[in-house]
Formats: sequence, C-alpha cells, structure tokens
Amino acid sequence: MPTEIQPHIQLTKKIKAKYALLPGDPKRVDKVTQYLNDVEELAYNREYKSIMGYYKNIPILVVSTGIGGPSTGIAVEELSSIGVTTLIRIGSSGALQDDIHLGDLLIATGAIRDEGTSNAYIESSFPAIATHNLVSAISDVSTRKNIPYHTGIIRSHDSFYTDHEEHIDDYWSDKGVLGSDMETSTLYVLGALRGLQTASILNVVVPSKGNLQSGINDLVGGESLPAQGEQNQILVALEAIASIHNKS
Repeated sequence: MPTEIQPHIQLTKKIKAKYALLPGDPKRVDKVTQYLNDVEELAYNREYKSIMGYYKNIPILVVSTGIGGPSTGIAVEELSSIGVTTLIRIGSSGALQDDIHLGDLLIATGAIRDEGTSNAYIESSFPAIATHNLVSAISDVSTRKNIPYHTGIIRSHDSFYTDHEEHIDDYWSDKGVLGSDMETSTLYVLGALRGLQTASILNVVVPSKGNLQSGINDLVGGESLPAQGEQNQILVALEAIASIHNKS
C-alpha cells in the first residue's frame, strides 16, 4: 500500500522519487540542501536522515545510510520498496594509490566484496559492479567541470581497526585498487539483485599511507581539500542525475 511506512527509513511510496543520493553521514544530508529547491525534511530514525528537494525540477531524495554494509543494505532494500530506481552513494574513502590526492573523487566501477552483508545475499563470485551509464555520466560531468577524479576498482570492508590494516592496504594497493570504503559493494550487489541503477562517488579524505584518524577528523572539522571534495561529489552526482534524466 502507498501509505505503508518502511520501518527503518520511515518513508512511504508517497515520496514518488526515482533518484536518491546516499551519504553515509547524516550531517552530509544537510549539506546537499544548498543545491536543492523546495527542500522538505522527511524523517530521522536511527542513522537514516532523509530530505526531499528538486534539482533542475527533478525530485531528489537524500537518505543517509550510516556506516557499513548492514545499514546500507537496509536503506537500499527499503528505498527499492518505495519505488526508488537510481541510487548514487556520496561517501568518503581512503586512497590506496600515491597519485590520488585529498579531495579527489573516486568513481567506483566495481568493488571488492571484503564485507559480510553482500555475502549474506549471494556467493562471493557474484560481481559488485556499477551501472555503466551512471559511471559514464558521472565521469563526463567531472571532466566538464575540471574536477579531479579517478575511475576503477575500490575495496569495501568491515573494519577500520583490524590488527593488520597496513598489510591489507599494501596488498590491495599492489593490485591497483584505488581506495577503500565500507558500503559500495553492498550497494552494487543489492542493486543488481533488485534491478536498480547504482553508482558510488567517493571523496578522498585519507591519502595513501596516511593517518586514518587525522583524515576523518579533518573532514569533520571542515578542512579545505576534503570539504571541497565533498562539495564536488554532491554537485557531480546531481548533474549526472540531470543528465540521465534528460536522456530518458
């Protein structure tokens, strides 16, 4: 029924938005509002904060997912249930390559499934890949606006604080992996299983071999390069949605 409320995101089919941005941090939801018109606050339950607004007359839903695969999986499932068909993650990442700098964007064409949520759905041989037309639109917008970006594979994982993080990072860096987060592979696998279009734009907040705690604290504190990257990823995501919407 249209009035049935999804238990975690607390939204219903009355929203009628096909496009959603998925920041991890609820505070990033507020930062998207400056790019939208006619913004309406919808719900805030647990880690799921949501607003609705319009970008170039296109309805845009913004819902935070919290940290990690489990809460992201819940958001994807419940958004799919209310009719959302296109989801773009706007998150943060640590870089795994020396030529990737603070504030650069990583456009994840695929993700290593080094987390548990997607594996609860389907065997690990199933790939976690983005929707091609979304990646293409995001790349085109970034190029047009002279925003520094890198496309390729990232690694999604479950913990920042294992006893061998440096070894793990070195291993995947040697394989050419661009960076790491905790949510993208879950988004991609569930998106494929539910027939959704998905992409992930990650703002680099920790350089390769940099200090995790310092990088995240700098983002929270509004340091210039990570803050600019955050603004860039929001704008790129919205412009990419406008591009694919106008072609549909």
